[in-house]
Amino acid sequence: MIKKESIENLKNNLDIVDVISQFLEVKKSGANFKACCPFHGESTPSFVVSPAKQIYHCFGCGVGGDSIKFMMEYEKLSYPEAIEKLASMNNVNLEYDNVNTKQQDIRILEDINKFYQKLFVNNSTAKEYINSRAISKFSIEKFEIGYAPISGDTINYLKSNHYNLTEAIDLGVIDTGTNGLYSRFIERITFPIYGINGKIVGFGGRTITGHNAKYVNSPQTKVFNKSRLLYGYHIAREHIYKKNQLIVCEGYLDVIMLHQAGFNTAVATLGTALTKDHLPLIRRGEPKIILAYDGDKAGLAAAYKASVMISQSDFEGGVVIFGDGMDPADMVKDGRIEELNKIFAKPQAFIPYVIDYIIEKYEINNPAQKQKALTETNDYLKSLSPLNQDEYKRYIAQKLNIRENRVSVTSDPIQRLNDSNLTKIDIAELCIIKSILEKPSRLDSVLDIVDSSMFEIHKNEFELLLTDMNNPSLNSITLNEKLENYNDERLNQELLTLLYKFYTNKLTAISYDKTYDFKEKVNLIRKIKDNIYQLKLGKLVTYNL
Repeated sequence: MIKKESIENLKNNLDIVDVISQFLEVKKSGANFKACCPFHGESTPSFVVSPAKQIYHCFGCGVGGDSIKFMMEYEKLSYPEAIEKLASMNNVNLEYDNVNTKQQDIRILEDINKFYQKLFVNNSTAKEYINSRAISKFSIEKFEIGYAPISGDTINYLKSNHYNLTEAIDLGVIDTGTNGLYSRFIERITFPIYGINGKIVGFGGRTITGHNAKYVNSPQTKVFNKSRLLYGYHIAREHIYKKNQLIVCEGYLDVIMLHQAGFNTAVATLGTALTKDHLPLIRRGEPKIILAYDGDKAGLAAAYKASVMISQSDFEGGVVIFGDGMDPADMVKDGRIEELNKIFAKPQAFIPYVIDYIIEKYEINNPAQKQKALTETNDYLKSLSPLNQDEYKRYIAQKLNIRENRVSVTSDPIQRLNDSNLTKIDIAELCIIKSILEKPSRLDSVLDIVDSSMFEIHKNEFELLLTDMNNPSLNSITLNEKLENYNDERLNQELLTLLYKFYTNKLTAISYDKTYDFKEKVNLIRKIKDNIYQLKLGKLVTYNL
């Protein structure tokens, strides 16, 4: 464990601009710095870094945090790993409660991997299976394929080498059950899994003796998170950057065989769907993403879900579906390399794949079914960028054989703070909130004048401000450069705008409200008109309704 005092010392020595500029091209913009966000595709910078507040926030996808959070997300590291990397980058020494903990972590996994590799060489059953899949000797060595023995052998190996068995449990190598210790991997071909930093973090295993689960992975540990890792990425990384391409497969053998055939940008998820946690990793180098999935029901559904997520994040690329019960590994084994080249060269783009998948679920000759298909495709289209909405509403209309104006689209609400056409009331609300965030002492005087009910658009943000002023979700307002840093005089002007709109709307509403008796309505109208008169004179009025 890294000592807390050591972490605090590191934080005091970090400058967020220095940290992020080592990974992104940042440019000065007023009091802040800007860059193109590494977590979603964009050509206009919306990723803002604040040296004053030591935070970052993207107005495009909403990510934000401090230096440590950036390192965790960008490099796909755990919290301790991010601390260690930042300390190394900034020449800051860390102190540990147990100085041997880190070394022990690395040695157990590395040595178990070597142990499994040696066992593979001497196991005829394991070698026969690998040979039957046409995996070459070079690929066996490149991907460090091994063999996990019966349970007791792994445990005896750990004991004989004086490893801490508690650490081995924590790292997912072994576990405890009703009958005591047992190995996580028993009579399986093993595939070591590496993290982004090139260190081994866990294993995948395939049974060759008929266990119920064909494939198993290491459990979630302090170094292994299958939702943030991709098998083979440490080998494919440089090729991904050079070729500007990343092929995402479903299995270990697909990756190995594709690399063997020269498709060395292939990686695979670890028995899970592609998740949002994978996006920063696959974004690195801005490659075109090719989803290479099986044509069975599960593969089609996985391709659909991944395509929705990827298209909403503006990735380039598309989908390749393998039919006739084949997969990439089978095609390489059969020597169909040229066919694979042609398939990967022309994937179906993500957005039309999603639209086709949705529409194919319905019998569109039936008007009720066609309406459901339209509703679902509309909902998906609204989640895309405005440009893609315009581009693909025609495609939906053609697929459903309807008029284009039946396909309705709206702007993505997450882009609202970047919208150059913000209304006066929108700007007033945001500026009031930002003024308080910049100078919290203003809050008491503002609360004498306004109430959250006066906020038409940003009521939730104002209420959050009242309960949790340091909430990270408010960073999008704090760092929005379209909102000036207002002095007290300018704040008063925006309060006047908000109040005038509120009271004029209130006056109209009360005039038509039949729930008040005559005398009560007259008094209320007189009070509101007086407030409006005072506001026109430039005087703020206390909220008194």
